[in-house]
Formats: sequence, structure tokens, C-alpha cells
Amino acid sequence: MSGDLLNKLYEDTSDDFTVDMCAVSPSGDKIFVTNFIHDKVITLARDGTVICTFTDPDLEFPRGIHVTAKGQVLVCGYLSDTILQLDGEGKKKLTTLVTSKDGLCKPVSVFYNRSSSSIIVGQHYNANILVFKVK
Repeated sequence: MSGDLLNKLYEDTSDDFTVDMCAVSPSGDKIFVTNFIHDKVITLARDGTVICTFTDPDLEFPRGIHVTAKGQVLVCGYLSDTILQLDGEGKKKLTTLVTSKDGLCKPVSVFYNRSSSSIIVGQHYNANILVFKVK
């Protein structure tokens, strides 16, 4: 495959490598980016404008991120061993869905399966893929 750069939406100008994973809202108007060095999720508009920045003590070293069909944001806290659910704007935490008490260890990817009402989580340094039923 080959191609040309069409547009650069966002550039982290700090000295740290901080942009890790991203996900797009169902309508395509928001892009959610994890910044693991600074423990935050950045919400961008389609044109790359920063809409908001989310931080929380339960979110350390955010890695994987997923947006559900209904626009809810799921994000992995790699060092905090958590999966958080954020609102569709990425402004506030709705709940902590999964923690280390549930067997979670170093989550790096998350996906919501609507047909089974479950969250599927991949973990670093672990051969197990965890599946959690949600209400």
C-alpha cells in the first residue's frame, strides 16, 4: 500500500511521546486520543481542535480506547488495572466498569460487543482475553 498524507489533525508538541491510541465517535465528529505519559484522554473535533481533556485518579497510563455504537467511550487504565466508561464527550467518568479485583491486569485493548452485552479486554503480558458481561 502507498499513500499521501492528507491532513495532520493533532500534534503533541511536548518532549514526551504521548499520543498512543485513538477512536472515533459513531457520527465522526469527535476523535478520542489516549495520552499515556500524562494520564489523560483528549477529545478532538473533526478539524483537530481540542474540545476537552479528561483525567481521573482511576486512570493511570491510558492505552486502549473504544467508542460504542451509542457513543460511550471505554478506556483502559494500563497501570491502574481499570476499564473506565466516559460520557460521549469525553468530559466525565460515568463509572469504573472493571478493576484488578475482577482479574484485570495491564489492559491494552477494549471492545464492547453489543450482541452479547459484553466487554472484551486484551491484556499485556497475559495470554488471556477477558470477557465481562455488562448491564
